[in-house]
Amino acid sequence: MTRILGIDPGSRVTGYGIVDDGPSARLVAEGTLHLPRQAPLPERLGQIFQGLAGLVAEHQPEEVALEQVFVHRNADTALKLGHARGAALAACVSAGLPVAEYAPARIKQAVVGSGRAGKGQVGYMVRALLRLRSQPAEDAADALATALCHAQHRSSPLGAAAGGRS
Repeated sequence: MTRILGIDPGSRVTGYGIVDDGPSARLVAEGTLHLPRQAPLPERLGQIFQGLAGLVAEHQPEEVALEQVFVHRNADTALKLGHARGAALAACVSAGLPVAEYAPARIKQAVVGSGRAGKGQVGYMVRALLRLRSQPAEDAADALATALCHAQHRSSPLGAAAGGRS
């Protein structure tokens, strides 16, 4: 079994999902870090770092999968997302964890079978694949999908070679 932390970074809400990858994936933990809207960006980035560092210390994942930045029409939004990703990366790398990055379309393809799947489809498949009683929050479902994508790619010789290790 390999414990994988999936992260869906955001400057307002950062989703996380932890799965044990084995014969069938098993949910360990999932949730979101809600960051105060009125807080300055540096403070929110510190909360992302501290929140993820705490999750790493508590759950001891062995690998991390992170969603790559997709291009926004708004440059300011893209920059803030990049900063959030940086805080998440720093928390994981400072703990000595290997990090793989996946494009959103690749994550959707791995979990749903279509790189253009909607958030509802991703949540539905995450729930089905992990045999959950209820559907996780959208950002947590995206993070779990990222972890499941990594589990799928790391177990495949071709997938592991193309996985996008940082």
